[in-house]
Amino acid sequence: MQTCHSEYGAIQSLWIKPVKNGFVDQKMLDTQWEELNYLDRPIFPEALQEYDQFRSHFENLGQHLNVFGSNDFVKIDSIYCRDASIATDFGMIICNMGKGGRINEPMSHIEAYQAAGLKVLGRIKGPGTLEGGDVAWLDEKTLAVGHTYRTNPEGIRQLKAMLEPKGIEVITVDLPHYKGPSDVFHLMSILSPVDKNLAVIFSPLMPINFRKELLSRGYSFVEVPEDEFESMGCNVLALAPSHCLMVEGNPVTQERLLAAGCQVQTYAGQEISYKGGGGPTCLTRPILRQV
Repeated sequence: MQTCHSEYGAIQSLWIKPVKNGFVDQKMLDTQWEELNYLDRPIFPEALQEYDQFRSHFENLGQHLNVFGSNDFVKIDSIYCRDASIATDFGMIICNMGKGGRINEPMSHIEAYQAAGLKVLGRIKGPGTLEGGDVAWLDEKTLAVGHTYRTNPEGIRQLKAMLEPKGIEVITVDLPHYKGPSDVFHLMSILSPVDKNLAVIFSPLMPINFRKELLSRGYSFVEVPEDEFESMGCNVLALAPSHCLMVEGNPVTQERLLAAGCQVQTYAGQEISYKGGGGPTCLTRPILRQV
């Protein structure tokens, strides 16, 4: 069965935004990296090389690999294309970004989806905010959404109003302050489902009630150690059930995934992931998966 309501099924269609369309050039990076709170200035030629390696993991999708184009009205964060929209079987939900520098990204997604003939279910409207990194499918009928500095209660209310009448349970997860409003901290910073009942998690920042909820649903966990959290050890993209893609440099998490029976692939992400705080889940907007 093909569905949008999965984080772990075999990816059937996917959207990405390549470095050349998101970072554009070194001048753009030099101008924007500090205001967008990057850890350091990305180096454009190296970012291009890293992205070529990253993209190679999806070339088997052929015509179902879709590319967001360049836009003069968005900034370099638009490379992290998961955040501006949510895929559902009823159509795309267009987000309203909680980070001011990303406010124009949802419009670029609407234009791309409409040009591709994809249905749009609805939009999150101000004062509501919602970012795709705060949203994860736990199963085909259950969506978890993080209450964070990027996703507020009004955004969650609007999301529920769209999905609950269609039989979807929306679970709100209240996340901690952690490093505050300027930091990149989403629900998927601490949760990456990689199979039907298997998730990579970072327990120290996970609410107790939500961790218990996952356990009650039959999940087992691959625990990320504290010294691999900042290097995005918890940001793992399932290409297919138990087939994982992660940023290189997280050996303990990688070994724990292997011990759990997973196949693991890695990519160099110093420029495209570490510096901007966006791992493989952030760099992709999966649409359909086979489960």
